[in-house]
Amino acid sequence: MNVINENFHHSHAAHCESGVAASLMTHHGTRISEAMAFGLSSAIAFAYLPFVKLGGFPLIAYRMPPKHILKGVVKPFGARFRFEKFRDEAEGMRRLDELLAQGHIVGLQTSAFWLPYFPKDMRFHFNAHNLLVYGKEGDEYLISDPVAEMPVRCVADALQKARFARGLMAPKGLLYYPESIASGEVSAQDIRKAIRKTARIMSSPIPIIGPHGIRMLARRIARLSKTDKLSLNYVGHIIRMQEEIGTGGAGFRFLYAAFLQEAATITSIPELNGLAENLNEIGDGWREFALKTVRMIKGRDPFEPGVIADLLRNQADQEEHFFRALKRAVA
Repeated sequence: MNVINENFHHSHAAHCESGVAASLMTHHGTRISEAMAFGLSSAIAFAYLPFVKLGGFPLIAYRMPPKHILKGVVKPFGARFRFEKFRDEAEGMRRLDELLAQGHIVGLQTSAFWLPYFPKDMRFHFNAHNLLVYGKEGDEYLISDPVAEMPVRCVADALQKARFARGLMAPKGLLYYPESIASGEVSAQDIRKAIRKTARIMSSPIPIIGPHGIRMLARRIARLSKTDKLSLNYVGHIIRMQEEIGTGGAGFRFLYAAFLQEAATITSIPELNGLAENLNEIGDGWREFALKTVRMIKGRDPFEPGVIADLLRNQADQEEHFFRALKRAVA
């Protein structure tokens, strides 16, 4: 099978799902930035989920769950996306080929571990990596992976393994594509609504969400032993969740700050520009937290769980103040 959609243009992005959403919408005539896709879907978050395990450690999320961004861009543009899952792997691959033959650009949810174009030291069992397929030549699929600078290729066997990997957030062969998009522009009202939703989520009284969740994680870290190797593995997992799986705590803050800058112009709310600067500073704080923690993990600085916990508490205070101010700005 040889089919290539010559009209598709690859775009490098900060994060896979927001990058896929922006590329799909832009390809179909609705040109939006990755930051706008991320902000419109109210994707920024923090959740400490001790009852959900990833590699034996609690799941820590800095964004909303998989598919949240894709579904979030639907309503503002009057779009309809079709999502399909498969029990039979061969059927799932045949369906992908069928859609490519029809000229579709197809989104896939995959496991990063089985994608051979990822460097070996960057492969890990994360089942919510999104990418786009825009063609096939022989046994190789032509892939636009938003985290790659250039288009890549993947042999059919490897892509099948990636699509049908098992475990937490198993993709089950998920593929998706837009069936229709009614509007090519986003309204100020939709942006205000999305910002209010974000502020409401991050100001939630639920103890595992937002600043409350950050403080709960800080309390857990403060109780860690200074000499137990498991403690080092625990905080190492936190940094990996922040900086490697997805875009990371800092990266998502920078992305949402870029959205607020666009939103300030469209909504004529100049206060959003100042809040964007504030959020960039908060993102810098997350990067500082990661750097100082990594130095402890590598033995360059003494391992001090109390210091790590204090850094997290400072981040919680900063985010609590920020999201309260954001809520007031769009009230």
